[in-house]
Amino acid sequence: MKILITGITGFVSAHFLDYLNIVEPGSEVLGIARDMDEFDKSRYPDLKITIKLIDLLNKDAVGIILSDFEPEYVLHLASVSSVALSWKTPLESFVNNTNIFLNLVEEVRAYKINCRILSIGSSEEYGEVTEDQLPLTETHQLKPVSPYAVARVSQEMLSSIYAEGFNLQIIITRSFNHIGPGQIDKFVISSFAKQLVELARNPSRERKIVTGDLSITRDFLDVRDVAKAYYILLKQGKANTVYNICSGKGTVLKDVVTKMSHLLNINIETEVNPQLVRPNENRKIIGSYQKMKIDFGWEPAISLEQSLKDIIGYWEKK
Repeated sequence: MKILITGITGFVSAHFLDYLNIVEPGSEVLGIARDMDEFDKSRYPDLKITIKLIDLLNKDAVGIILSDFEPEYVLHLASVSSVALSWKTPLESFVNNTNIFLNLVEEVRAYKINCRILSIGSSEEYGEVTEDQLPLTETHQLKPVSPYAVARVSQEMLSSIYAEGFNLQIIITRSFNHIGPGQIDKFVISSFAKQLVELARNPSRERKIVTGDLSITRDFLDVRDVAKAYYILLKQGKANTVYNICSGKGTVLKDVVTKMSHLLNINIETEVNPQLVRPNENRKIIGSYQKMKIDFGWEPAISLEQSLKDIIGYWEKK
């Protein structure tokens, strides 16, 4: 496999490369990143990885890299991925997420590169839904309620336009909340885990963690299941087609805190920080992965409990 990955130093990319290292050793990978962070090539001994440090908003630089490398596949992971941050910096979030994708597909079109592109979207595109509309399927109407979600809908619409109008092989996901070891603590489950591990190691501290709204329900999927789904879609997904990537199960955030507390054998209290409560919060989001199962035989393999154990283990090592 000859693949270009944007956002290669991120959380999802690390697990995708783990999977690629197993299923397609010898693959040639060109990664695009803004900085190297803590990227460790030795983690993937059977891959040939090169990283270029560029800003995807630099259209000419994107074109040069694409024309030189001529990838067979493009996995577009780069984004400003925080819904909360999009409320603080809506302009930056929208412009960045929309324009980096537009630069990418426009240069693929301009240089006539024959490749398959996976455009990563979000369950946030669905917006506020009612109980009777769950689980959400790919045919459900999109009603984005955050700047981040609007940008993801725009990216999806651009994907369809370039697939239909320019015959680009673009496959589209609406990916639900993914979790797992290695995720930074600006994301909710990893934040809980880090705080709880710190409390477990410091029994003299007040047994309290700071949270946002714990009454909301989310569909959490292990990132390693996500990585496998993305690989399948790059290989077999149908162009100009949307696929939900989800677990099909809803979990209340309060229950996640309880589960992790039990795993660490500690009793804790929670304190809501109003600044962590988002405007127009989607109360309950649960997806259906039946399309992925019917078309490709894919379904989640890693339980929520195993994911939480591995996340706790990650922070214990940190």
